[in-house]
Amino acid sequence: MITIYTTPSCSSCRKAKKWLEEHHLPYEEKNLFSNRITANDINLMLRNAENGFEDIISTRSKIFKEQNLDVESMSVNQLKDFIIDNPSVLKRPIILDDQKMQVGYNDEEIRVFIPRRLRQLVMCQDCPAGETCDYQSAIKKYFEEIKKEQQKSY
Repeated sequence: MITIYTTPSCSSCRKAKKWLEEHHLPYEEKNLFSNRITANDINLMLRNAENGFEDIISTRSKIFKEQNLDVESMSVNQLKDFIIDNPSVLKRPIILDDQKMQVGYNDEEIRVFIPRRLRQLVMCQDCPAGETCDYQSAIKKYFEEIKKEQQKSY
């Protein structure tokens, strides 16, 4: 399941949610201002972060500047507690599943969340020899397959 950490005024968050919805990808939204972030949430982010806290924290945020914090001198637990108390320091959106994470919205990078079946269609793994398909055709076929599956379950 995809989880997306958002805030209401974030335009990149809205773009990411729209993209997920257009691709029929179920997700759980966690609004950072109305749902308190937990240490477990932060651990999930860090598990998928290549550069640790640097990937998820915006040190240019207002709260960092006001408190003149030095991230390098803070312990992991201090940083986690600081994020829990000040969720606005997180970059947004943060989109993650069990194996990957994307911070911010990027039209190309968000495609890492495309399901395996759609990737197979895009890569023409099911196409007859010599035939290729474009991305839009693959999406159309994928959505047709989803619709058929949904109709079977009713």
